[in-house]
Amino acid sequence: MPPTKEVKCTDEECVLDMFENHYTYDVPDDHEVSDLSCPVCGGTECLEEIVL
Repeated sequence: MPPTKEVKCTDEECVLDMFENHYTYDVPDDHEVSDLSCPVCGGTECLEEIVL
């Protein structure tokens, strides 16, 4: 099954607290959260992976 990542936005002005990124293909080994952007505020530096 493809991986899923839970990501939170830490920008205090953004209303999004977290989102899940569901992959439907093989993800390259060097893919990181820094390659994503927040779907609400568009920020990239404010994203952190949630590790359970």
